[in-house]
Amino acid sequence: MVEFIGEDPDSDQHECPAVWAEPGGMYIRGKRVDPAISERLSRDVAKGEDEEDVWVPDRLFPIVREALDGTFEPGREGKGQPSFDRLVANAKRSIIRLEMRDAYDPSQASSFAEWKQTGGLSSHQWGDWAAIVGDAVNRGVTWRRVRVISKPMSEYMRWEHAVTDMNVSFGEDIRWLWRHDAADLLLPAADCWVFDSRIVRWNFQRGDDTNPRVYTFSSDPRITRDIAGAFTAAWDRATPHTEFKPE
Repeated sequence: MVEFIGEDPDSDQHECPAVWAEPGGMYIRGKRVDPAISERLSRDVAKGEDEEDVWVPDRLFPIVREALDGTFEPGREGKGQPSFDRLVANAKRSIIRLEMRDAYDPSQASSFAEWKQTGGLSSHQWGDWAAIVGDAVNRGVTWRRVRVISKPMSEYMRWEHAVTDMNVSFGEDIRWLWRHDAADLLLPAADCWVFDSRIVRWNFQRGDDTNPRVYTFSSDPRITRDIAGAFTAAWDRATPHTEFKPE
């Protein structure tokens, strides 16, 4: 039986190096190391095809000792996958969002049908979005979003443009970029959020625009660096929402 022992106590960004134990051994989760480091380690001992090098912080050593000497409490449970709310709450400096699609799940857009029929937005439900954004911005977090879209705009993007005034009023800074103006930029193939340039949360829509609500994460600094750089390149070229004209 695999028992959860504990995670890095200082991992407030959900990178979560962690330790599990089972009879006869333990499992350690840490960061994948740079290939150059793996090459250096292989000079000391051969690396099998089924082996992976990982790095763990020294803060994890007391938890490893618990697993070794059996002093841990059985039945412990970890925090699981980080929720969006937790990621936002732990952000200290910046939140950025890259949107690469021309349509999203219409079942999640409460006022899309109304807008298509009447042009009105009275039925749109924001939930607690204003509080989520406002709390982050009020503590000094910058919240920026870039939407890369095709010309002419899809019907869905026209609706999104209509509701974006409210996003901006909540504290988001949003820009729009025509896809043909972004053709020479190296942008990710999927939508993502980046928190403090330290953790990326990927969101993969299905081909029919529905959202399976399955997310993947990375805290690899090489990946977060590249995604943050791609965002900056798109941001610098994009048009602020207040100046953008739908076509």
